[in-house]
Amino acid sequence: MGKIHEAIDIEAPASRVWAVVQEDVEHSPRWSSYLAKAEKLDDGPPGKGTRYRYQLDLPGGFKETIEVEQTVYTKPKRCAGKFIRGALKGTWAYTYTEKKDGTTHILYEMDYELGGLLRFTGGLLNKQYAEGIQRTMATLKKYVESGKGPKAKP
Repeated sequence: MGKIHEAIDIEAPASRVWAVVQEDVEHSPRWSSYLAKAEKLDDGPPGKGTRYRYQLDLPGGFKETIEVEQTVYTKPKRCAGKFIRGALKGTWAYTYTEKKDGTTHILYEMDYELGGLLRFTGGLLNKQYAEGIQRTMATLKKYVESGKGPKAKP
């Protein structure tokens, strides 16, 4: 099973970073590597039990659709879930820690196993996917700090 742990500090309050990452998922392809499209599958505001479908455009020409379900939704501290459909199996989590200076430390963790055709790519895709998460976090930082995306909701 692969593991990814990637963290970054963003000069914005946790509620603002949360609004971009957890409440504006449909626009996440603007800052997320390998993500071609994101769509919410349930009505109502996001929360525990909300499901999303992601269309991934991966290195090597691989295209994959996955679905996730949020199992933890503690605004603006932690959102976690599991992969429920597609070639990724396992869990993921975002943890937000607001520092005294107003910056937010965001940690992304993923424990996963590749399934389907992706399992034949082995370590190569694991490495590229991990590098994509690093780029995603750096792009998220630039995106939020430049004022793009939604503002925090009460």
